[in-house]
Amino acid sequence: MTLEFSFPDYSSHPDFDNHEKILKIEDRALGLKAFIAIHSTQLGPARGGCRYWSSYANEDEALKDALRLSRGMTYKNTLAGLPHGGGKTVIMGVPGTATPTRDIMLAIGHALNELDGIYETGEDVGTSQDDFLIAREITEHVRIRDPHGDMNPYMAGDDPSPYTAHGIYCGIKAALKHKFGNDNVAGFRFAVKGLGHVSTPLCETLHRNGAELFVSDIDDKKVQYAVTNWGATPIEPDKIMSQDVDVYCPCALGGDVNPETIHFLQAKIVAGAANNQLSGPDMARQLFERGILYAPDYAINAGGVINVVMTGIPKDIVMYRVTGIYNTLLKIFQRSDKEGKDTAEIADTIVEERLAGTFQIRNADKASTIKNSA
Repeated sequence: MTLEFSFPDYSSHPDFDNHEKILKIEDRALGLKAFIAIHSTQLGPARGGCRYWSSYANEDEALKDALRLSRGMTYKNTLAGLPHGGGKTVIMGVPGTATPTRDIMLAIGHALNELDGIYETGEDVGTSQDDFLIAREITEHVRIRDPHGDMNPYMAGDDPSPYTAHGIYCGIKAALKHKFGNDNVAGFRFAVKGLGHVSTPLCETLHRNGAELFVSDIDDKKVQYAVTNWGATPIEPDKIMSQDVDVYCPCALGGDVNPETIHFLQAKIVAGAANNQLSGPDMARQLFERGILYAPDYAINAGGVINVVMTGIPKDIVMYRVTGIYNTLLKIFQRSDKEGKDTAEIADTIVEERLAGTFQIRNADKASTIKNSA
């Protein structure tokens, strides 16, 4: 390996948000280029997944993803009441390859050691548990599912997808309650873009409880499964957002709601699994002005990270904690109405208030320690 580590100054980047550290990783022999962005460790060590994606057009796209996703993890962990900050690893995949090689994962292990424990990562888009078993040969700073989670049906720490899906379902119910006064999903129409590990159990729950589904995915087999098992109506991916439904669920990649697509929306609610569903904060304001209720992504999809942090705790306790997403979102919606601000701004404000309160407490503790030792 000919690994190169550097900490460039990206403070002028439009998505830089006072990130604490940004590690750039390169190995020309491996064809490796990756970023680890640490947004905050104020509440505790940063947590956030490792993404391998071969469709980045250039380095700036990968950096943008790392910056935005790491910030999102800080906000997700803080809003969920977890003692962790946010970070993200983004690997620029080799074109035509869907997963990282063994050497790339060993290189990521070395990179994590460079950060000396302020950040831990685990599986995300394009990476798997097996990849982190490789990285663990080099570093202890990886999150591997608790092996007892797969063997013990009562303990958390296994696949985070069902927990994420449950949280999104609870968040959808909160949105329906706020918008329509009724949180029973029966009879409501849902357009779901992307049928992955999270949206599949979400759709199963929606169908089981009487919802009508319209679905799209680039994988025809997944769409056919939805048609056969849930009575879903198949829709082309470029038409799913324009369906006349009650709830639009973006469950694919980020930036789905953007200046080119927002005018297609007919739904009254946007609530889904994807990270960074909006291309920018101006989209949240436009949704608010059009009367479309937006469930901030990092608030509604926090179930998975709650499960990871609570590994080894009985599943029913973890699920109960995830159910709290319902009340979290109701408070965001109600405060949005009261203050006349969009829900994304309100969610950010709540996080910033919590972080500011923690900062003040730490400063007070530090001042007390200095005074007592004088």
